[in-house]
Amino acid sequence: MSSPVSLTGRQLWAGLRAMLVATVTLGLLYPLLVTGIGQVIAPDRADGSLVHAGRTVLGSSLIGQGFVYAAGNPLPQYFQSRPSASDYDGAASGGSNLGPNSPALADLIAQRRAEIAAFNGVPAADVPADAVTASASGLDPDISPAYAAIQVDRVARERGVPADRVGRLVDEATVGRDLGFIGAPYVKVLELNVALDQELP
Repeated sequence: MSSPVSLTGRQLWAGLRAMLVATVTLGLLYPLLVTGIGQVIAPDRADGSLVHAGRTVLGSSLIGQGFVYAAGNPLPQYFQSRPSASDYDGAASGGSNLGPNSPALADLIAQRRAEIAAFNGVPAADVPADAVTASASGLDPDISPAYAAIQVDRVARERGVPADRVGRLVDEATVGRDLGFIGAPYVKVLELNVALDQELP
């Protein structure tokens, strides 16, 4: 008959072996396998859907960013993204936690609407909802076609080109509904701004 001490020792050793096997299998082999499959099937997505200009990484098509001066003022020659409660910081991703009945949120939306209308030279009534509200993550990289449309004339004026040339680039950066009926069309802001710099410097 085994002593309680030796039985405990065998159980500890069996538990340690199980932990080592699980650690190697689930912590090393499985991630390597999934990463390898991702690199073969969809290397661009596996690497973070990065957007390049030559060899320079400009960002990810999955994460929004601000197109602003160092002081935070928007760059008028670029299309602007949705507002971000986290200032586009992936480490602090999240919303403002202000509810629909919040007076602070209503005041913030009114302020944003007035600023965006003035910045783009359009009536406040033309400013769409996504221009004045942050997404739940604060990192939404896309805007609605309506928000892009009110920015076309400003961008064209700042770049000294006809508005229809800018509008063409907006059309090329617009993604339609999935299968023609699922979801809403959207404009990829980063890709659009990269195209502006490449075609309308």
